[in-house]
Amino acid sequence: MSHLPVEPEFEQAYRELVITLEQSTLFEQHPEYRGALDVVSIPERVIQFRVVWEDDKGNLRVNRGYRVQFNSALGPYKGGLRFHPSVNLSILKFLGFEQIFKNALTGLNIGGAKGGADIDPKEMSDSEIRRFCYSFMTELSRHIGADTDVPAGDIGVSGREIGFLFGAYRQQRNRFEGVLTGKGLKWGGSLIRPEATGYGVVYYVQHMLEYMGKGSMAGKRVAISGSGNVAQYAALKCMEMGATVVSLSDSKGCFVAKSDAAAFTPEHVETIMGLKDHRRPLTDFEHDGRFVWLEGARPWVHVDSVDIALPCATQNEVSKEEAKVLIANGTLVVAEGSNMGCTLGAVEVFEADRRVRGPDATWYAPGKASNCGGVAVSGLEMAQNSQRLTWTREEVDQRLHGIMKEAFLNGVTTANEYVKTDGDELPSLVAGSNIAGFVKVIRAMKDQGDLW
Repeated sequence: MSHLPVEPEFEQAYRELVITLEQSTLFEQHPEYRGALDVVSIPERVIQFRVVWEDDKGNLRVNRGYRVQFNSALGPYKGGLRFHPSVNLSILKFLGFEQIFKNALTGLNIGGAKGGADIDPKEMSDSEIRRFCYSFMTELSRHIGADTDVPAGDIGVSGREIGFLFGAYRQQRNRFEGVLTGKGLKWGGSLIRPEATGYGVVYYVQHMLEYMGKGSMAGKRVAISGSGNVAQYAALKCMEMGATVVSLSDSKGCFVAKSDAAAFTPEHVETIMGLKDHRRPLTDFEHDGRFVWLEGARPWVHVDSVDIALPCATQNEVSKEEAKVLIANGTLVVAEGSNMGCTLGAVEVFEADRRVRGPDATWYAPGKASNCGGVAVSGLEMAQNSQRLTWTREEVDQRLHGIMKEAFLNGVTTANEYVKTDGDELPSLVAGSNIAGFVKVIRAMKDQGDLW
């Protein structure tokens, strides 16, 4: 493939899938599935376009916009939009590729996609964001729709951006439909959508602990990276369930509690939410000396012994070396709230530990399973929009609980079916989740004539 551009993030996501499939018995039992890899790894459609807009000084600005529509065998394309300076085609292809199998694990009829643009919303005024969103949607609106492609938010795309994007779509297409998720509650949004990814990863971890015979979240010590939407609500749910949260971070560094008695409280998280709503850095958090600020650091090697580690910031935030430290410090569970939060080297370290130390290992859960709660509630928002109804908070939360339980059990059952183990090893959740999502998508593609 020397004629293709280098795409390290996408190649990493592809390698992780291939390695787990090759190390299982899937291709022995179904040799016809091997050729499907070549098909499913190429997007059905890649849309790349320029976005021309005007800043507050009247200057012409131009950025790159993207939508990678990867697979629609299970339903309309579904996946977030990311506004961040790092956005490029490799990152969006990796996210879209992961999204295919993540969405399959929700049990909902949604395909996989991802999109975004290489801007920095933190450096833009509300007026600039509005003008950018209207220009961005001028092109994107040609390619999306309630039964075609339903984007959502991601890094840099929160309620403000979704509102402007939806308003632009409504004006440009003359349609009020469930074309975006993460909408405001008064105009088609769903209760618990902002909380869903963070809540979902904690619900998933609860099932892991129960399976391991390690009790509940109560009394557990939890390290969390990130301080955005996912990290905030994961922290709040951990506290609600009786756990102690000892770290949060952003791109500039991390805060680590000086002691468990000085750990994060719900009030601290609410203060951080206010900072992030105004796009202010975590260093602006006032804490009366309860925490240590570590410039440019991630929390994993600075939190001493923790029971649970939740990477909730961005991709590749747990390295091979950091994985070894987490294992050495007796961490029970590592579950990704972010997409591909662990490097491939870190995943290999966790999987080797699982094979060697059996029930005493550090058990790793991949993001396509553990953080699928966000897109699951996006799917529930789509269902509510189709019915022109709004479900109660309790009903949405109950459905989210059920989806996370099924995603966990599906990974366990599939791993036990296709991954050979010795003795009392814990099931490989990364292999089980990859295989379960892959098989579901491939069978749908075959039924529809995309494969033969």
